[in-house]
Amino acid sequence: MSRRVAVVTGSRADFGLLRSTMEAISVTPGLELQIIAAGSHLLPPDETINEVREHFHVDAVVEMQHAGRIGRAADATATGRGIVGFTAAFERLDPDVVLVLGDRIEAFAAAASAGIGGRRVAHVHGGDRAEGVADESMRHAITKLSHLHFPATPTSGERVRLLGEPADSVHVVGSPAADGVDAMRPLDEEMFDRLGRPRVAILHHGSGLTEASERVWIETAIEASHRRGPVVVMRSNHDPGSDVVERAGVAAADRLGVVRAGHLPREAFIGLLRRVEVLVGNSSAGLIEAPVVGCPTVNLGPRQAGRERPGSVIDVERADVEVIVDAIGAAVRRDGPIEHPYGEGGTGRRIAEVLVELVDSGIPRKRNAF
Repeated sequence: MSRRVAVVTGSRADFGLLRSTMEAISVTPGLELQIIAAGSHLLPPDETINEVREHFHVDAVVEMQHAGRIGRAADATATGRGIVGFTAAFERLDPDVVLVLGDRIEAFAAAASAGIGGRRVAHVHGGDRAEGVADESMRHAITKLSHLHFPATPTSGERVRLLGEPADSVHVVGSPAADGVDAMRPLDEEMFDRLGRPRVAILHHGSGLTEASERVWIETAIEASHRRGPVVVMRSNHDPGSDVVERAGVAAADRLGVVRAGHLPREAFIGLLRRVEVLVGNSSAGLIEAPVVGCPTVNLGPRQAGRERPGSVIDVERADVEVIVDAIGAAVRRDGPIEHPYGEGGTGRRIAEVLVELVDSGIPRKRNAF
C-alpha cells in the first residue's frame, strides 16, 4: 500500500519551491501524492491556484485569507480559519505524512492541524533565520510541530538539532529552489520587451513596519533603481504591510514611468533573473534563487535579517536613495562565480527517497532531545 503524502502549498513562492518535490513524490513507487492548495493562492488578482492546477490535480482547497484584509490581526484570523480547514481536509484525505515548507501562516496552520491531530509532519527549509514579520517565530514553531526535517543547509540542520530535534530526524537536502533551474532559459525577447527590457527587477514585500517605513523603502528602491536604467516592479505578496508597499509602489512607478508586472510563473521569474543586472528588494528569492542563477542582489531592510547569504548579496539597512544607488553599482560590478550554501539541485528527489524509506511504526512521540 502506498504511503500518502499531502503536500501543502499556500502561496506562489512556496509552490515554485515545492514543485520538484511534488513531481518526485508523484513518480516514486510506494508514494501517493496529495496536494492541498490554500491561503494566498486563492486571492485575486492572480489566483495562483490556477497555476498549481496547470501542473497537478488539487485534492483539497483551504480558504484562509480574505481579499483586502491585510495585517497581523487578519493573519491571526486566517490562521485559525486554516487550522479548521486543514483538519477537515486531512480527515477526508487521511494522509500518512503532511509536508509543509518555510514559515508562512499556511504552513503553520497545516502543521498545527496535523501535529495536534496525530499525523506525521515533514518540514522543508526549517532551521533558517529570517526576521520577516513573524517568520522567525513561525518557522521554529513549525519545527517543533514536525517529526521529520528537511533543512536546506548544514547550518540550518544544526540549528534544528539545537532546537532539540533528534539527529536521525534531520536530513540536510539542499534547497528545492536549486532544482531544475539549469533547464530554465533566459526570458524570451517578446516577454522581455513587454517588461520594458529592464536592467533592474524589484521584488519587495511588507515587513510589518510602520506605514511610513514601508512606504519609504519601496519609494527609495524604485527611485534608486530607476537611475540605473529600465526597471520592472513585481507585485508584492500578502504579508502585513504589503498593501502599503503595493500602493506606494504603484504611485512611484507611475510617476517615473516604471513598468509594473503582476505574478510571474517560476520559469518566467527565473528567466527574468537571468537577464537583469540585479534584483532589488527584500524577498528571500534574492538570497536563494537569485544567487543560484548568478544574479546579484541588493537586499533592503530587516526582513531577511539572519538568513544565510552568499557574497553576491549586498545589504542596505537605511532607506536612502544614494546608499541604494551605490549598493546597486557595487552588486553589478562584482564578478566571478557565486558560491551559495543551498546545494546544486536534486532536493525533491532526495526528499522523496527519505519519505519512501520511513518506517511505519506509528506517529513518533515528540520528545526534546536535550
